[in-house]
Amino acid sequence: MSKKNTPRPLDEFDRAILRIVQKDNRMPQRQIAERVNLSAAAVQRRIAAMENAGIIAGNTAVVNVQAVSMSITAIVEIRLKDERIETVDTAKTLFRSAPEVQQCYYVTGGISFILIVVAPDMSAYEEITRRLFAQNDSVASYRSLIALDRVKAGSTIVIP
Repeated sequence: MSKKNTPRPLDEFDRAILRIVQKDNRMPQRQIAERVNLSAAAVQRRIAAMENAGIIAGNTAVVNVQAVSMSITAIVEIRLKDERIETVDTAKTLFRSAPEVQQCYYVTGGISFILIVVAPDMSAYEEITRRLFAQNDSVASYRSLIALDRVKAGSTIVIP
């Protein structure tokens, strides 16, 4: 599906629909329609329009990392050797393509990137750090913070 990413204003119906589908994107559109006081056809059109505009970027399953034996979650600070466009873009491409990198943020404040990385065990995590950071000439330094507990994880955005 092609995303046009054209800005479009959201009205109260769109916002109500977004609040619902963020919590349960498998809810039947007729149930969504009942909750927001629209017809199922109107809900379907609005969801399709928000997908086409790039407001709804995708539909995914949130997987319990413990259930798939990914017991290590690391928050990793990356400092690049320089902040030239080609260095940053190369790093973005590498991190985006690494399946172990669950989230990646290009940030300010002396650190170049913050990553959320998952691995099945410490040996696998060591291999990931070698491949993505230690052997990467663009990385000046990195620091790993190993999560003790996932207190909250998810991607629900507050829709005013």
